[in-house]
Amino acid sequence: MECISVFDMLKIGIGPSSSHTLGPWRAAERWLAELKEKNVFNAINRIQIDLYGSLSLTGKGHATDYALLLGLTGANPETIPVKNIETTIVSIKNNNSIVLNNEKDIAFNFKEDIIFNRAFLPFHANGITFTAFAEEQLHQSTYYSIGGGFIVKEEHLINKENLELKKEFPYPVDKASELLDFCLSENKLISEIVLENEKSLRSDTEINFELKRIWETMLECMHIGCHTEGNLPGGLNVRRRAFDMHKGLNVALPYNNPNEWITSIRQTEVKFRQILKWVSCFALSVNEVNASLGRVVTAPTNGSAGVIPSVLMYYLVIENHNADFKQIKQFLLVAGEIGSLFKKGATISAAMGGCQAEIGVSSAMAAGALCELLGGTAEQVMIAAEIAMEHHLGLTCDPIGGLVQIPCIERNSMGAIKAINAAELALETNPENVKVPLDKVIDTMWETAKDMNTKYKETSEGGLAVRVNIADC
Repeated sequence: MECISVFDMLKIGIGPSSSHTLGPWRAAERWLAELKEKNVFNAINRIQIDLYGSLSLTGKGHATDYALLLGLTGANPETIPVKNIETTIVSIKNNNSIVLNNEKDIAFNFKEDIIFNRAFLPFHANGITFTAFAEEQLHQSTYYSIGGGFIVKEEHLINKENLELKKEFPYPVDKASELLDFCLSENKLISEIVLENEKSLRSDTEINFELKRIWETMLECMHIGCHTEGNLPGGLNVRRRAFDMHKGLNVALPYNNPNEWITSIRQTEVKFRQILKWVSCFALSVNEVNASLGRVVTAPTNGSAGVIPSVLMYYLVIENHNADFKQIKQFLLVAGEIGSLFKKGATISAAMGGCQAEIGVSSAMAAGALCELLGGTAEQVMIAAEIAMEHHLGLTCDPIGGLVQIPCIERNSMGAIKAINAAELALETNPENVKVPLDKVIDTMWETAKDMNTKYKETSEGGLAVRVNIADC
């Protein structure tokens, strides 16, 4: 049984994509460690990186090449100053060299040593092969970025090696029905079951510290997005909208930091129609930061990073002005667990399942988490997640120009609104009347993903991506 922690589903990283940016970044880090384990690191004088499938087709728009270089330098996506990213890349390009792991300087040609192969490897749509040379080939490894920043090697999966977690949870869960059975037999909320599992891995202090760090990153991201004006990078010249929306919503009190910002919004008289605008503003802000190679939390992916923070922010500033870290913790625990159910039973990779695997999953995560905060039972939390996903089934991924901008940014706003609606519908639903359990919709999502034409799975070879001319944007 696969044990996936909340902190695997909610990772801090650099945008714009968890599978195309954070995953390759982590793969580069792991390859460096592998080179040292093989005792060949010091002998290297040249490297080559081959990208396959979706990583090749949309890699430049997703900054896959940048992420690989940053990972190879030893930079940490959780802590690197965002302002240093461009400086590092420009230095590598201009000097035709890279300092591996900040230790070993070797020749590197940005245009020639990263090869974009349009072919797909059989195992997964997101393949990366690293090759190290001295006078001849020293070592070669292939990694796969499988969504949400998770990376694997084919041989590890064949040998059933779990590189993320190797400890058995006290409440092991593969399916939603198993999670529900634990809740009913133990008379616990979903968040309480998840917390017990997390406590088998780390202390309460560590759990609280990491969850606070995740929330602070989300909050800072929303704050930055709402206070940054201009156009997004990448060539589409997409105008940032969160700034203008936030300005038009007339925040009541002055503020100096993100936490004071929450208080100020709480004091603002919010009319019914403005609620939708606030939620959209929060969601747009996160994904505009993400599109600018800013720091976000994969939830469960970078492309869908705006849904969960915007719905949680909605709860804090609209539903419950007295909410504090207790409710934030509860929300994140439930959201992470629901996300893990989709990862185990289907996929969270758009390259494998289309955007239903990203926005659909994030909307289900947010819907279930909000439902529990609003007093929903474990059964109703499952219903909320099911409703949210049911109405994202079949959603394709066709980013224009390979950029995580159109239609990706707006989809976060739509996913957030659907999550809130799903939670409200679930609260009014008697579990005895439910026709489609969450496990069935997860199965259906996976079958839909397998049936979906490849060109609609993050390749920019179908849909909007081939019908909109970048030059006209």
